[in-house]
Amino acid sequence: MGRWSQTGGGIFGMYNRKEIIIKSKELRRNLTPEEAVLWTQLKSHKLNNSKWRKQHPIGSYILDFYCPGAKLCVELDGSSHYTYQGAKEDAVRTAFLNTKGIKVIRFENRLIWDNLQGVLDIILQELDCNSTENREY
Repeated sequence: MGRWSQTGGGIFGMYNRKEIIIKSKELRRNLTPEEAVLWTQLKSHKLNNSKWRKQHPIGSYILDFYCPGAKLCVELDGSSHYTYQGAKEDAVRTAFLNTKGIKVIRFENRLIWDNLQGVLDIILQELDCNSTENREY
């Protein structure tokens, strides 16, 4: 598929920078239903006047939602994340993002439908929190 490349002093995994940007644009156009619902709540500075990016590339990863001001990543996880391989890949991804000073919080997709306000409340808490631990909800 892609190739190892070094761009801007960082290694971007198996994708070169152009490939990951193309993939992130494709993902922005094709949000999952859960991502689309959450995006309506994050866009246009609606949540605590914070600026968010959807499907934002960092390294060889594409983050579901990223708030650069708070260095906060919000990931929505479907069933593939709850397998051994999925959990292992998520741990590697989170460790990489932590080395960049980015905090990761994860929510199961179903929480968007079951308790959207609760998800937004937790994101608001994290925006205000200086803690560096990662949490899963």
